[in-house]
Order: sequence, then C-alpha cells, then structure tokens
Amino acid sequence: MKLTPLTRRRLARFRTNRRGFWSLWIFLGLFGLSLFAEFIANDRPLYIAMDGHHYFPTLVDYTETELGGDFDTPADYTSSFLHQLFQEKGATVVWPLVPFSWDTVVRDAAPYPAPPSARNWLGTDNDGHDIVATLLYGFRISILFGLALTVSSSVIGVLAGLLQGYLGGLTDLVLQRFIEIWSGMPVLYLLIILSAVIEPNFFWLLGIMLVFSWMELVGLVRAEALRARNFDYVRAARALGLTDVRIMLRHVLPNTLVATVTMLPFVMNGSIATLTSLDYLRFGLQQSAPSLGKLLSQAKDLAVQAPWIPLSAFFTVAILLSLLVFIGEATRDAFDPRRGP
Repeated sequence: MKLTPLTRRRLARFRTNRRGFWSLWIFLGLFGLSLFAEFIANDRPLYIAMDGHHYFPTLVDYTETELGGDFDTPADYTSSFLHQLFQEKGATVVWPLVPFSWDTVVRDAAPYPAPPSARNWLGTDNDGHDIVATLLYGFRISILFGLALTVSSSVIGVLAGLLQGYLGGLTDLVLQRFIEIWSGMPVLYLLIILSAVIEPNFFWLLGIMLVFSWMELVGLVRAEALRARNFDYVRAARALGLTDVRIMLRHVLPNTLVATVTMLPFVMNGSIATLTSLDYLRFGLQQSAPSLGKLLSQAKDLAVQAPWIPLSAFFTVAILLSLLVFIGEATRDAFDPRRGP
C-alpha cells in the first residue's frame, strides 16, 4: 500500500513528538514481551536434555513416566521428586527467567505475602503467587481485552455514526433517541446482577462491555459525516449514480477516519481502566485469572503489611495508561486538520 504525501507528513509529524513516539515503541515492546509470557515466566522448563532425549515442556505436555517417573500423570515440574530425578540423571534443564507461572504457588516463600527476594523479585501476593508473573500475564490480558473491545466497539460505532450522519432525517432521529436511552442504562448494576447468575469470563465480559461501549465514537463520526455529505465530491458521486452504500464507504468514511484514529488510544485507555476497575470490584474476570485489578484489590488490604503489592500494581497500571495517553496525544497532534497539511 502506497502512502499519500499527506499521510507521510502526518507520520513524520508523529515522529517529531518524541514522547509519543517512544511511548509507542515502549508499549509495543512490553506488549510483545507479554505475548511470550509462557517463555518468560513459567513453572515448566524451556528445555530438558536427558538420557539422549530432548524435551520441550513449555510446548508439549509430558507425563511423569515419559520423563522417567513412576506415574502416568501430568508432570509437575515444581515437585521435589522431578528435581531430584533430573539431578540423578545429570539432565540439562533450562528454566525461564522467572520460574513461576501466574497460578504457581511458591511453596518455599511461606508465610504469604512474602517480601521481595532474589527468587521472587517483587515478592508474592496473598495467595502465594509470584507478583512478576502475575503482572506479566495480567498485562497481556488487559492489553488483549482493550484491543478487542476498542476494535469491535469502534467498528460498530463508526458504522452507526456514518449511517446517522449521511442518511440524516428519520434514521438520525431514531438512532439518536435510542443512543440517549441506551447510554442511560446502569452498566455497573447490570454487571453485578449478571455476575450473580453467570460466572464472568473473558469473552462474556467482552460481549457485555461491547453492548454499551460502542457509542463512544458515534457522535464524532456523525458530525464528520454530516459535514462531508454536503461536499461537492459527494454530490458528484450521487450524480454519477453511485449507491449510498458505496458513497458512504468509499468517499465519506475516509474523511471520518482522521478524527476516529486520534481517539482510538483514549478509547483503549478507557477499556483497560474499565476492566481493571471491574476486577478490583470483583465483578470482572474469574478470581482464578491473572488480573491487575485483583492485585490492586489485595493491595487495598495489605498496603501496610506488604507495601510491595500496591507499589507493583500501581506503577504497572500507571505506566500502561500513561503510555496510551502519550500515544493518543501525539496521534491527535499529528492528525489535527487545523494544523494544515
């Protein structure tokens, strides 16, 4: 795809905003690391060389008998039996940088919560889970949830705003009244009620939030479409016999995307903050899932007894949301039409 001169100038303007430019790269780097969390923080070895055989427990599930044990059950690599077996056979075992997963109970760090140490860099939480592993996996879930909610809600919101702005009339009136009524629904109360009936999970929570979050971009796209439908090139397209659908998608929609793109980092910021808040209130993901909000909820009760928990959770959430805000500000400045081409 060949970029237009205007787009290249906007990207160059984005690069001149050093804070937003480097925030984007830091965010992408942290997100990329979190995608490979199983290879960074895991209670399974990355590689085992033993008796002339090679094993990759992170990728393949092995039974204890396949590793030379006695029972045909899934191998527990945290057990002292397997550690002793590897030592007796002179096995070469390569562990991840953090030898704990988000749900691994650190047995040698009791009582919980344990303070930071050489083995647990940020200590453990109230359940005996390593905080570094919890933050890494929780960071990934937050980003994936935010991305999925931002993309899906933006698609619905842009299409709804496009229909309202371009068609106008009765369509605009009916949809606008529906949005006003729907936006007044008590989302938190509905989530509390539904959480008492259905155990929340990633996709269930994503679907519920999507039902209410698609309205964020409607007003912005509607205003841009109302303005663009009276331009000369739209009138010329109608005169040439193009259908309304083609005019909206090929001619009006590109003009609304500039304003939409500048809002996406802020929409994602709000999506992540919403998930964290729901997890903090215990109405979000399952309590067994890694969550930044769950860690913040523990920090509320252990701020004095275990200050490493609130500090770790606070700085992780603050850094994540700050990066998105800096990216959004740089994007807004780069695509601002008032600054000229």
